Amino acid sequence: MAGDVFITVSLAGSLFFNVGVGAARPKVLLYLLLTMAPFAIVAPVLGPLLDRTRGGRRMMIAAAMGGRAVLCLLMANNIDSPLLYPLAFGALVLSKGQSVAKSSLVPAVVDSPDELVLANSRLAIISVVGATVAAPVAALILKTVGAPWVLRTGTLVFLLGMFCAFGIPRAKRVGQEETRDEREALQARSIVIAGTAMGLLRAVVGFFTFFAAFALKRSHEPAWAFGLVLIASAVGNGIGTLIAPVLRKHFREEWMLAGALLFPALPLVFAARDYGRVSLVFAAATVAAATACGRVAFDSLLQRDGAESVRGRAFARFETRFQLVWVAGGVCAVIFPGGGRGGIFVVAIVLLFAGLSYVGAFRRGPVRNTPQLPPAPD
Repeated sequence: MAGDVFITVSLAGSLFFNVGVGAARPKVLLYLLLTMAPFAIVAPVLGPLLDRTRGGRRMMIAAAMGGRAVLCLLMANNIDSPLLYPLAFGALVLSKGQSVAKSSLVPAVVDSPDELVLANSRLAIISVVGATVAAPVAALILKTVGAPWVLRTGTLVFLLGMFCAFGIPRAKRVGQEETRDEREALQARSIVIAGTAMGLLRAVVGFFTFFAAFALKRSHEPAWAFGLVLIASAVGNGIGTLIAPVLRKHFREEWMLAGALLFPALPLVFAARDYGRVSLVFAAATVAAATACGRVAFDSLLQRDGAESVRGRAFARFETRFQLVWVAGGVCAVIFPGGGRGGIFVVAIVLLFAGLSYVGAFRRGPVRNTPQLPPAPD
């Protein structure tokens, strides 16, 4: 996570903050399209392949770390060259491949399915800490010696991660070929509507991140103002991850997801009205907290209603969809005409409508209609 922050900061400094709004828009749009392509290509092939080998996922994580270390060095030497884009694409492919490997590996190394949500919560907290620690360091290096040295420092981070990856335990089980019944188990009504709700939250995160960046740039705010937005998002993510297990003791997963949709609507309305630095920072923290809480609720719901034999592949599959809708939200923010406060207001209305619709959907009748499947062999 820290290494990805170093790459993001270096690319933001060279593709966004050093150019005007008109020049930044096509560059960011191209970057988003490159971000979507690896997941669309890698995940459908890599997820099932890694799920059927005990050591393949660990080796994929180590290879992704080592490959990005090399690509960081190459990008540092071509920061102003058109070659930067294919190199960044390669780094994104490895990043998404590692994400798929991690999503598939976690369910295979926990002692029991009951620990899955706790493990994902801990990983989310570690990611927040890693990003929070790395972001100011990368920003300081960018400010003092420039983007190439941010990438060179990222090389050291990825090399350290590569050596750590060899300490990941091998998967205890190997996934079998997916059957038709197992595929149908993932189409349970509770999982489908919860996945739609979570996908909408991820799309809002993608939209708001890039919308805030262009709004601050259009207002001639300094680069550190967007840094505040990113820090607020990281803090909100951590808060949402911490409070989600507490809320889960008192509320069903469906109610947590509904609250995650409804909670950010009011702060976004205020952000649309005020449209200032403080309101954008507060809205970013609220959206991030709601999304983190909703993600823990979705993980728990998928664990509850999904077939155990396909749980690893299910997490990888949904993560792919969520990444794609995140990119789609970011693309909408980049091409939004004028970039006015109306965009934030529309997002708030959509969240409010989606939250109420989700409440109506799971209250209309029973949603746990997943067929009981026999456990998969070791």
